[in-house]
Amino acid sequence: MISRRSVVLTLALVALTGPTWAASSRGNPIKMFDTDNDGTLDLAEVKKAASALFARLDPDHDGTLDARELRGRLSVREVAADPDHDGTLTLDEYLAVVEQRFNAADPDKDGTLDAKELKSRAGQGLLRLLR
Repeated sequence: MISRRSVVLTLALVALTGPTWAASSRGNPIKMFDTDNDGTLDLAEVKKAASALFARLDPDHDGTLDARELRGRLSVREVAADPDHDGTLTLDEYLAVVEQRFNAADPDKDGTLDAKELKSRAGQGLLRLLR
């Protein structure tokens, strides 16, 4: 039989470690997407991850993402900038937004993103397009 004290201690431990565990379960984006293992993300690695997400978000396999499929990943301004104004984004259009966000997250313009840059507001915006 499990004692009440054991249950209370377990719940307390979960309450204290829950957010930490949740954050670690999402994984380190550099470890997740850094295919050349250099400790940073370059544009090619980011576009590869974004392309994989695009494919997962396109359940009808029509080669485009509509607002429902995008699930709030883009701002209203970014969706409105749809080049052909058809209300959807093709993979190329999606990757153009990814590149814009990558550039915004790379203030030193070295062509790579490190952990600090990914923690910035711009970096977090980019990560929403990868996960």
